[in-house]
Amino acid sequence: MLPKGILTSGSVSIADPASSKKRILEQAARLLARDTDEPTAEQIFERLLERERLGSTGLAGGVALPHARMPGISDTRGAFLRLETPIEFDALDGQPVDLVFALLVPEDANEEHLQLLARLAAMFNEEELRARLREAEAKEAIAILTGHSSSHAA
Repeated sequence: MLPKGILTSGSVSIADPASSKKRILEQAARLLARDTDEPTAEQIFERLLERERLGSTGLAGGVALPHARMPGISDTRGAFLRLETPIEFDALDGQPVDLVFALLVPEDANEEHLQLLARLAAMFNEEELRARLREAEAKEAIAILTGHSSSHAA
């Protein structure tokens, strides 16, 4: 599961109304910028968009993992969005996306970045986890993603 502290209640949006890939990235950037002055949501959005232009971060099973390395930060941050309506995201399986986990890591954290992406991809590949997240409220979603859920089978 994910390191504790990577997600906070302020970085989770349930039934998010984002209606396009661009709006999803904007909302993810706002969540990743919460409670900090630097970098701004606009700077984070630009980084996420830059990465997305290299190739879609849409996986299979209704999941997208937008991510970027960011200069000027020292901590890894995550944001989770469950969309109100699934959105076209150029996913690997061609299906719309309704579960989005955005990841922002320090610019020089290459190994950590790759390890977290691999862990996220493996987690979101689990059908049961995706089903639980589609029903969860914000607090429960954090618990599921960080492995601190009382109903999680170890």
